Amino acid sequence: MAAWPIEISMESFNEAWALEGETFWRSVFEMHKHKMEIKSPKIAIGNLEKIFSATFTLANTKGFQAMSLRDLSRETGISMGGLYAYIGSKNDLASVIEGVLRNTIEQIVGGLSAHNLEPLQCLRAIVYGEIFAIEKLSPWYYFCFMELKGLPREQQQQTLELELRFEGILMDAILEGVASGQFICDHPKLLASQVTAQLQQWHLKQWKFKLRDIGKQEYAQFVFESLLKCLEYSGVGIEGSNNTAAANSELP
Repeated sequence: MAAWPIEISMESFNEAWALEGETFWRSVFEMHKHKMEIKSPKIAIGNLEKIFSATFTLANTKGFQAMSLRDLSRETGISMGGLYAYIGSKNDLASVIEGVLRNTIEQIVGGLSAHNLEPLQCLRAIVYGEIFAIEKLSPWYYFCFMELKGLPREQQQQTLELELRFEGILMDAILEGVASGQFICDHPKLLASQVTAQLQQWHLKQWKFKLRDIGKQEYAQFVFESLLKCLEYSGVGIEGSNNTAAANSELP
């Protein structure tokens, strides 16, 4: 099996990107260890998972603004002094959450440029990669989206810039396809915003899709094929792979 992003499947994505378990929490530690007093990953990794998992639970039940570090201490079983070894304040906690989400999406979606993909391949990898990644990082995404208004201005701006950066990557792939004659698009900015909104609906309205028995494979395929229709794409396949429907049928 080819590696992600040539092979579009959850299996190939998981092989390329570890977004859960010890490997993921080690990456969180490495990203933000300069802000922590604890420098040993063996000690930090387990407590980081406790701290962030408890933060998401408390944010969902009582709201991040109403949550105190004392609440977090009780929920995690870590003393107040112990918490301060990892985070200096609630603002620091929000900053780390936003930073992990932003850096991860930048690596996964922004990193596609290193693979020299054709525009069609790139768009498919963007759509599927975003859905696969946010499914793994749903508590982080939900926190940034729902708690945005209550976050410090710096975190608000960075969260907004994450969305604009994602739309910019989409626009670049669209414009590259237009330049090569594969796509027709008069309003790439609006189209990129439309796709972003479709993806946001998937992440934030899971209850609705579960009610209608729509899974991530079906939804990703719908978003991708809708995008191609808007681009007036008339091709039937991608070099080195089967056509869109056949390629998507391999997904779990």
